[in-house]
Formats: sequence, structure tokens, C-alpha cells
Amino acid sequence: MGTSDPRVPIAIIGGSGLYDLDGLEILEERTIETPFGMPSAPILIGQLGDRRVAFLPRHGKHHQFNPSTVPYRANIWALKSLGVFWVVTVSAVGSLQEDIVPGHVVIPDNIIDKTYRRANTLFEELAVHINLTHPFDPMLRQVLIDAVRQEDLPLHEDGTYVCMEGPAFSTRAESELHRSWGASLIGMTAMPEARLAREAELCYATIALATDYDCWKDEDEVDVTNVMAILKQNIANVRRILQRVIPAIPLEREEECDASRALQYGIMTPKEAIPEEAREKLGIFLDKYLES
Repeated sequence: MGTSDPRVPIAIIGGSGLYDLDGLEILEERTIETPFGMPSAPILIGQLGDRRVAFLPRHGKHHQFNPSTVPYRANIWALKSLGVFWVVTVSAVGSLQEDIVPGHVVIPDNIIDKTYRRANTLFEELAVHINLTHPFDPMLRQVLIDAVRQEDLPLHEDGTYVCMEGPAFSTRAESELHRSWGASLIGMTAMPEARLAREAELCYATIALATDYDCWKDEDEVDVTNVMAILKQNIANVRRILQRVIPAIPLEREEECDASRALQYGIMTPKEAIPEEAREKLGIFLDKYLES
């Protein structure tokens, strides 16, 4: 499962509607078997300018995985195995605020996790605690914000993303509850993806594309047909945004990102108490601490 190829430092995880990446010169399609099963799809490895980039459609090549069944852990393990550090994701979301109009772009800065069916840690065989104060990395968020500004698109530079289980949309009562919390967005895929990325010491941020007003506005109940129409417009915008993001990522500043040290003080289980099978399965994340 290892690779002797040059490292691939950047990954794009595409959400609904984004199944490939404009301008990416495909070098290979890599099928990676992981200890957590197969990723959502074979990973496209390509070149955009002088940057090596991995592309993974979160829901699969044919959108066959619903938000609850996406193999999040396999996706993160596979990206880590390629040497990825910077992870930019794209997500379709509902708006919980009047000023976040469908078609607008949001770069969220925090999450409320309401999922309950999904495996939410890479480390089931040992005790590991990571700091998730800022689930979306501030340094990478600024790169995304700058790129959206350059495209002169309607932008909201922060906001809290409520991640619900799905796959059904919210009830009216749920939508009003989330608004009462002061949340900005409702979506189904940021968790456990953001948490797993931090456990894997990956620098993670999201471009959220508002497609609807959830169901809190009387005249704007969620309709899949309308959502897909707005999504098509949003995807055209995000393709241009990513063309700016990839060359702007500060590859030389990895050590400045807190995610690069997420496990430094978080591994509670002594290395002699970690089962050998777990060491083999999770060595891609743990070895730099357990072998020192």
C-alpha cells in the first residue's frame, strides 16, 4: 500500500456535483486498499501547473454512497498514504441565515456534530485525544477566502456548519433549533471527515456551497430539483476557485499548521500496550511518535 512515487501534498475531496477537476493533467488512477476497506473511488493523481494533486469524489464516481455510508476512514487513510497534507473539500449545504443566499460561498470556521451512525475515530484500539477547537484550519481557510475574493463571488468568511446524519433533510423543528444555536449552515458530510483529518494530522478546510434555505423559510422548503439547479451553478464557480487555490497553498509552511502536531501529546496509551496489529494498521499515523 506504500508508494515510492513523489509525494502528493494536496488533495481535493469533491462533494455532490464535483466528480472531476478541471485542468488536472491525470498521471494515474490509483486503487488503494486500506485497513478500513476501499475508499469511495480510485484516487486520481495529477498535475496542475507544478503541483501534484490527488482528487477523490467523496460519494463515489457514480454518487453511490449516501452521507452515512461514505467510507470516511478509508478515504483519509488512502490520502495519508500518498503523502497528502493539505486537504480542501467541497460540500453542498443548506443555509440557516437570511443573508446566506443560495448560490453564495461560505468558508466555515466551526462545526456542530449531530451524526450518530458513523465511526468517528481512526483509533479504536487505543486512547487518542486530539484538539478540535478549530476543525477548519485557519491558514488554509485564508487561502480559500482569498481565492473566492479573487473570483468576486458572494462570500461569507466564517460560519458554523451543523453536520446532521441524513440522508433525509431536516424537519422544520430541527431547522429552527439549529437557527436558534446561531449556526450558519446545515450539511451531512463535514463529520467525521474533519475529525479524522485532524487525527491523521492533515490540514483541512472546506468550501461550502449554499444550495437552499433548508426548510425554515415558509416559501423555501427543500426541493431536490431546485437544489441540483443551484448546485450546477455553484460547481461552475468552485471549479474556478480551485484553479486559484491549488497554486496558492503554502506548501513550505506545513510546520506552521497545528494539524501537523495534532497527535504530539494526544496518544494516551503507552506504546508497549498498543497491540501489534494496531501498530501495523495505524503506523502511518503513529510511527513518528512511537518510534522516537
